[in-house]
Amino acid sequence: MTTDSYPGKTAMNDEKSNTAPHVVLLFMDGVGIGKKDAKINPFVNAKLPVLASLCGGEIPFKPFKRISTEISDVIAVNATLGVAGLPQSGTGQTAIFTGVNGAKVFGRHFGPYPPTVLRSAIEKKNIFRRLKEKGRLVVFANAFPKRFFEYIESGVRRLTVTTLSCQYAGVPLFSADELLLGNGISADFICGDWKALGNPEVDPIAPVTAGRHLAQIVSKNHFTLFEYWLTDHAGHSQNMQAAVEVLERFDEFLSGFMESFNPADIILIIISDHGNIEDLSTKSHTRNRVPCIIAGNHRNKISGRVKNLTHITPSIEKLFLDS
Repeated sequence: MTTDSYPGKTAMNDEKSNTAPHVVLLFMDGVGIGKKDAKINPFVNAKLPVLASLCGGEIPFKPFKRISTEISDVIAVNATLGVAGLPQSGTGQTAIFTGVNGAKVFGRHFGPYPPTVLRSAIEKKNIFRRLKEKGRLVVFANAFPKRFFEYIESGVRRLTVTTLSCQYAGVPLFSADELLLGNGISADFICGDWKALGNPEVDPIAPVTAGRHLAQIVSKNHFTLFEYWLTDHAGHSQNMQAAVEVLERFDEFLSGFMESFNPADIILIIISDHGNIEDLSTKSHTRNRVPCIIAGNHRNKISGRVKNLTHITPSIEKLFLDS
């Protein structure tokens, strides 16, 4: 896919809107910008035409810093948050989804779940709450199988920043009911394990179909968040074939969404919390910068403000305040 295939191309530079665009944030767990080395980096081996088109025609590799294309801005974002050690999901995702430097507040990087000391910040400053308080419609597009809700009901408190944010902000977590209606999306896009996880009524679908469902969800809400954690899982596995598969699946999903992408009405943001999958020579995370892709006519209202992970939520909030 090339940038010429996107609807609304001719309006990229001169069309203006008096209303806030729909914002969709696709969070890819554990994705950094690595070396162009096919032995360790699955981004070299994977076929990713949609991601590449958003990045000016090719996937970014070190020493990439920033580019602007006709449709998007791509920024290499510092995920270390000024703290020594390897970035982790609990503190990194707190930074993304609240604007609070979780690693600095806690004194070190921590994960995969946020430490107790950060729960107050997650409760009061999460992006869902901040936008809801301004009258915006928000949604967490991930749908969860029956096994997950049994886990929640058991009283276990080890939840991710995203699910905690939903609980604190009163944002519903979707089940198989929403998934079957196309109003929710499986974390793997294809609903591959849902039957085994307590939902025999759910059949597998193609990633591109899930992407089309995302487009429908985005059209009904001011802010949509979707979390893709299989990239981090594949990175820890150090399995090249599995890593290539989860990246290509994301690209297929993205192709379905981009079929109806109107840059005049939508801002697409793709961001990660730390590096991992881009370097399969190590089982741990990396300190590599992470890619932040921002696409749409109004992207400069966000991209000009993003220097590190703590700038994502405040930039989105300001966009809505100014609209």
